Amino acid sequence: MKNIKTILLLAVVAISTAAFTFKTDSGYLVGDTIEDFSLKNINNTMISLADYKDAKGFIIIFTCNMCPYSVANEDRVIALDKKYKSKGFQVIAINPNDPKASAGDSFKDMKARAEEKGFNFPYLFDEGQKVYPKFGATKTPHVYIVTKNDMKVQYIGAIDNNSKNSDAVSEKYVENTVDYLLAGKKPTKTTTRAIGCSIKVL
Repeated sequence: MKNIKTILLLAVVAISTAAFTFKTDSGYLVGDTIEDFSLKNINNTMISLADYKDAKGFIIIFTCNMCPYSVANEDRVIALDKKYKSKGFQVIAINPNDPKASAGDSFKDMKARAEEKGFNFPYLFDEGQKVYPKFGATKTPHVYIVTKNDMKVQYIGAIDNNSKNSDAVSEKYVENTVDYLLAGKKPTKTTTRAIGCSIKVL
């Protein structure tokens, strides 16, 4: 009887260990190849990365209207677009929130916010929340830099090292990464911690 109890105990431990050691699909990592997507832009057209034939890469930013961290970074996103679009790195903003769980993040609200701020980059609606889980985004804002020729992730994380106060920034993660890539060099810092609001789901 004692041997049977021991065997059963070992079996339970083995099953429990296996349950906690299975690899889960938590999204893309640096070096992974991403799948293209097609999402509705605020001008009612469908946008995919393949549309940008001459792009060298993409600065994909999961963001929204309502999160204070996203709002604090809006001018920085606009500045990234102005600096890097002409150099071949296109900013693509994506709202991953379910508008039923986040008042003020509807498609209509996105249009209004983009007009108010003068967004000159795509602001896409992740309707049905199908794209952000593939990336593994958890926050707004959450940045993924992808090179176009191989569709590989080169950086994941924050825009810079001060999510609230742009005047206090001392390290610009996204700019540094894109500058390295444009120079044909490997970025020195490929992941940082995204700081922001949790993505809203029902």
